[in-house]
Amino acid sequence: METSVNPPDKIENELTEGKIYPALVKFTIPMLLAMFLQALYSGIDLLIVGRYAETADVSGVATGSMLMMTATFTICSLAIGVTILVGRKVGQKRPKQVGMVIGNGIVLFGIIAILMTTITVWKSDYLSELMHTPKEAFAQTEDYIRICGWGTVFVLAYNLLGGILRGLGDSKTPLLTVAIATIINIIGDYVLISYFNMGAKGAAFATIFAQAISVLITILIIKNRKNLPLIFSLKNIEFNKKIISMIILLGIPIALQDLLVGLSFMVIQVLVNSIDLVSSAGVGIGEKICHFIMLVPAAFSQALGTFVSQNIGAKRIDRIIKALWYGIYTSVAVGVIMGYITLFHGDLLCSFFTEKKEVIIAAHSYLKAYSIDCILTPFLFCFLGYYVGYGKTFFLMIQGIFGAICIRIPFAYFASLSPDATLFQIALATPVATSIQIIFCLLYFVRNKKKVSTMIQIEQKKLNN
Repeated sequence: METSVNPPDKIENELTEGKIYPALVKFTIPMLLAMFLQALYSGIDLLIVGRYAETADVSGVATGSMLMMTATFTICSLAIGVTILVGRKVGQKRPKQVGMVIGNGIVLFGIIAILMTTITVWKSDYLSELMHTPKEAFAQTEDYIRICGWGTVFVLAYNLLGGILRGLGDSKTPLLTVAIATIINIIGDYVLISYFNMGAKGAAFATIFAQAISVLITILIIKNRKNLPLIFSLKNIEFNKKIISMIILLGIPIALQDLLVGLSFMVIQVLVNSIDLVSSAGVGIGEKICHFIMLVPAAFSQALGTFVSQNIGAKRIDRIIKALWYGIYTSVAVGVIMGYITLFHGDLLCSFFTEKKEVIIAAHSYLKAYSIDCILTPFLFCFLGYYVGYGKTFFLMIQGIFGAICIRIPFAYFASLSPDATLFQIALATPVATSIQIIFCLLYFVRNKKKVSTMIQIEQKKLNN
């Protein structure tokens, strides 16, 4: 049974035709809203736990979710390989090859889901020890990791489907499904935590149930869509060595970068866990708020990845650099506002997650460093999206590893050695690392600018002829 599309010559694509900025913003807005809901989806666990459970539960959810999100984001970074390949084939108007890429992506992620579930379920105690979880929160952290481990297949499936849809140029369907998942998660959290007093366990059960429903709805929507630029059948679900290798070659560098970046933030969590329970909870809340204040540059980063890959496939190189600068200008403008709010009113943001004054003070101290990063991150994220679309994943891996291993971790570690160390001083590791990574991106951009300019001139000559 095949899902077919319009003939390739009749497929229209707003990302490769017409005005650049309106097309980019139109594609980014649903993605931004979806990411907002995802951040809300993640943050609501901590918010309700902070309101209706103990500080130990807050620490357990914060630590457990930090570990699970790092593992999930690392593995789901492989989906970028699928997104890039799908985007290029869509730009080239090759629907059969789009279906082949999707089928092989399903096989690859199915294998990974089995491995990840096995590790997180059977080694949840070891993983909790690895995070230096405070004794008071050890049982809660272990429960959260083990329960979320059983739902790994749904989390990976959701992220793979989202990557495929973004590659197709569809940012609206992920918005719809994550909205539904967020509503289910909020209801589940409230019922399980406030009425059944399940604490961290309740947060984990609500999360995986909501993800499962989201995956089911996404599959049903895709199955009933008639205008997708692909031809797909069950025969496409196969292990094609060439396609799998391409997905891995494009995705592994990003996955490795995300792993080490995630590990660097986990190291910060471990360092803080060694201080006391209040600091552990404070950093957990601070990290959740960071997901919200960085939403705009993160959305433009993902949008630029798809925009660039499709325009490369369509051989519209002239549109790519303009889109990059549009993304940076818009993200920086929002970043200035977010930085101001975080610096001067971060305590108010923290109070949404807990009423405990000592935890609010700790979280705000951590967030003050991110008020600086609010202005730096737009540059970095937009460059990362630009290079993802180009398939420059090896460079992305190098700059990410350097920022995480050579800058963020050493800075945070040495800052924590001071007997009077504050969470602000430890968190400064992030904007310092971001600054170095931006320099890397700018140098690489200047180095390749001449090559890109030559490609644009060639394409313009072809159009004129």
